[in-house]
Amino acid sequence: MEKVEQIKLKIRTSDQIRNQRNFWSFKDRKVVFTNGCFDLLHLGHIEYLSKAADLGDVLVIGLNSDSSVRALKGPGRPITDEHARAMILASLSFVTAVVIFDKETPYDLIATVQPDVLVKGADYRTEEIAGHDIILARGGKVITIPLTEGYSTTGILSKLQDQP
Repeated sequence: MEKVEQIKLKIRTSDQIRNQRNFWSFKDRKVVFTNGCFDLLHLGHIEYLSKAADLGDVLVIGLNSDSSVRALKGPGRPITDEHARAMILASLSFVTAVVIFDKETPYDLIATVQPDVLVKGADYRTEEIAGHDIILARGGKVITIPLTEGYSTTGILSKLQDQP
């Protein structure tokens, strides 16, 4: 199988991830979930996602759809469409699965995935993280990871706009 086909197989639907979750449970795999727009992948994203992956055996990323990104970030976003963003994330060796969601938050997806660990950036408080109640009710952990200073998609876009 070609590498690009292997990458595409990591992009799953909500139904596919539900079935996969049953397998991971059977194999006693610790499932970690995080989510975001990941519009322009940068060092901050890589450090954040690799640290999230270190917290378990399986890393599932909930990826905001194009319409969801527009609702959160404004009409000029996303820069990169959801298919491209999903392929880029799925190409990372430590990412197990990517699921695109089309809502304001990944709450329903978290209910489907039932991760053991829910991860967000340290710019969130636990009670602000969508799905924290689901995770804590089943004895899981909600963990925040410090963000890499100086790296953000908004910062990169500002630098590009400031170029002559």
